[in-house]
Amino acid sequence: MAFRQLLSFVLLTHITGFGAEISVFVQTGASVQLDIQTQQLLEFDDLYWTKDKSENIVKYTNESKKVTLYKDSVIMYFNNETFSLTMKNTKKTDSGFYRARTSGKYEIDIVAYRVSVIDAVEAPVLAVNSSWSSPDPCNFTCNGSDITISFIYNSSSCSPEEVTSSDNHTLRLSCSGDSIICNYSNPVSWKTDTKKVNELCTVNEGKQEASPLWATAIICLLTLTWRQ
Repeated sequence: MAFRQLLSFVLLTHITGFGAEISVFVQTGASVQLDIQTQQLLEFDDLYWTKDKSENIVKYTNESKKVTLYKDSVIMYFNNETFSLTMKNTKKTDSGFYRARTSGKYEIDIVAYRVSVIDAVEAPVLAVNSSWSSPDPCNFTCNGSDITISFIYNSSSCSPEEVTSSDNHTLRLSCSGDSIICNYSNPVSWKTDTKKVNELCTVNEGKQEASPLWATAIICLLTLTWRQ
C-alpha cells in the first residue's frame, strides 16, 4: 500500500510538471500570459489561479464550465480550453506570486510564476568631458538613472565597460568604428545614446603649434641677411 501511494505521488508530480517558480518580467501597461505549462491534467473539480498564495483571481468549475473572476485591478482573460491567464494593462501593484492549482480528489499545484511589473528605462545621457585638442585622451561619461560609467577613448583601444545594478538595470558603454554607444536596459526595455567621435574629439586645425624659439631666431636672422 505504501509503495502504491509513493508511486501515485511520483506519477502525479511528473504529469503536472510542477517545479520551481518561473520569473516573468512585464513592462508597466503591457500584457502578460501565464500558461499552465502542461498538456495533461488529472481529473479535477475546480481550477484556481491565485495571487500571493491566498488571493483568488479566477475559479473554473469543470462540470459546469463556469468561470468566476475575483480580481478587478487588471483586465484579465481566462482561456477555458488552455486554462491560461492573460493580464492586460498591468500595474506595479500586480507584481507578485501567481499560482495555478486544481482541487477535487487531489489538491495539485500546477505551475507558479513570480511576476514583476516594471517601468521602461529612461534614455541614457552620453557626454564628452574632453577633446583631442587637449593633451588628455577623449573621456566619455554615460549616465543612466543612478548608474554612471566613464570611458577613455583613443585610436588604439576600445574596451567596453558594463555595470549592472541590484534591480537588474544594466548600463553599457562601448564603441564601434568612430561611434561611442551608451546602452541602458532592464529586463523589459532598452534605450541608446550614440555620438560620433570625430564630431566631438577633433584637433583644432586652425590652431598651429608654436615654433621653437631657436627656429624663430634663425628665421629672423635669415630675413635680416637677405634684406642687407
